[in-house]
Amino acid sequence: MSETVRDDPAAGRFELLVDGTVAGFVTYRPEGDALALVHTEVDDAYEGQGIGSRLVGSVLDQLADREVAVLPYCPFIQDYLRKHPDRQDLVPEPDRARFGLT
Repeated sequence: MSETVRDDPAAGRFELLVDGTVAGFVTYRPEGDALALVHTEVDDAYEGQGIGSRLVGSVLDQLADREVAVLPYCPFIQDYLRKHPDRQDLVPEPDRARFGLT
């Protein structure tokens, strides 16, 4: 089984493909100098397999590589960041409190 996470700017989302099939995605929109991560969705066929966490981890890695700030409006991504406080540096410090991050 191969997994790939790709950015599809035309659709405004990152997609996680499993063997070429979209298994999940994170939608986004530009907001100032940051990227607002709005919604994470995993196809029912892939629920319970950790797809969402792997997808979000990869999205955050790609955005860190691009040095893009993140605004995590999506509750799933907020939870991920709470569980991985080392990744919270992607969220501008003045915005962390409003997303429930420390």
